[in-house]
Amino acid sequence: MGEESRLHAVVTLAQGMAAAQSPRETWRAAALGACHALTGNFAALSVWERELGRLRVLANVGERAPDEEEFPEGEAYPVHQFPEITEFLHERWAGGGEPNAWVETAEGPGCGPSAGRAGYCHQRVAALRRRGRGCCVVAPVVLHGRAWGELYVARPVGAPVFGRADADFATVLASVVAAGIAQTERLEEARRLAFTDALTGLANRRAVDAHLDEAIERHRRDGAVVSLVVCDLNGLKRVNDTLGHAVGDRLLERFGSVLSLCGAMLPGALAARLGGDEFCLLVVGAPVDDVVRAAGELCRRAGELELGEGVACGIASTADAIGPVRTARRLFRLADAAQYRAKAVHAAWPVVAGREGPDDPVVRLAAAEPSGEGVVERRRFRGRGS
Repeated sequence: MGEESRLHAVVTLAQGMAAAQSPRETWRAAALGACHALTGNFAALSVWERELGRLRVLANVGERAPDEEEFPEGEAYPVHQFPEITEFLHERWAGGGEPNAWVETAEGPGCGPSAGRAGYCHQRVAALRRRGRGCCVVAPVVLHGRAWGELYVARPVGAPVFGRADADFATVLASVVAAGIAQTERLEEARRLAFTDALTGLANRRAVDAHLDEAIERHRRDGAVVSLVVCDLNGLKRVNDTLGHAVGDRLLERFGSVLSLCGAMLPGALAARLGGDEFCLLVVGAPVDDVVRAAGELCRRAGELELGEGVACGIASTADAIGPVRTARRLFRLADAAQYRAKAVHAAWPVVAGREGPDDPVVRLAAAEPSGEGVVERRRFRGRGS
């Protein structure tokens, strides 16, 4: 491949990564672009997970072996299987200096840090032979001055073996990949911040609106149960006025942790701060009595916080007798109204839209029995002489 062709390949790689709309698309574009640029038939992008001491494969593209998935969930290799990585893994790479790529073949080491040290490339060589590949070039990817992962491109048996010029070009490609990954990370962080409450780390109102619209669409389409728990943290103004806003912020953070903990009782629940002293849990698919139980536990734990005066909690669920729910706005208004009823009567447990109110035995059981055992059975026989 001539200089002009290689320049075109670099531009194509950069453009492919820039056009990606998700991390997965970015990984795939990086691997595909490198595979094309180096005229390989297979490529992979992997990340070094230092805390776990392993190399985890993010994407495999090209002619994959039967045991290779495009986006594998569990393909990872212990760092100790790759002694050559110790040459750069824990080093700082700043000021333009970066580790060079190297070549290995199914016959043994080619050029690079493992050349002349057969023990260094045992795992790579074995993998090449096992998967019918003749050679590979491995290029470390450096991000923010640290080794982030690696770009791996292979050719089949019988194809020309990668040379030193290919390894040098792979080093350039790895730099382009690093720039693309850095851009993706910045965009993901911007998206995360756009949907996250800065104080508590919970989802924010924007995230709730987006998820609730999707949930109501699922409800209309296939009848999925959608439940919304709206909470108003009591006593925040008093805490702010008497103890200061820093203490008030600490109360909000602590309640946010309680909300997150209780939300974990409900698979897939979204815990959010709507703003000020208002919070919510959005739950899709869970039985409504499970939601009531979790909300009862939330009320109990909120009442035990050192600061504040508990929480007023309202629930609205498409599984209760609240009429048709065709919009997110309607479910929100019903949950909000239930929360206002709870606040008006100083209820220590949730008020559920469509039920009798805070004196509903199911609601009181939810608050009195955090484990929730027997709630469904007792509700089933409520009204039969009770």
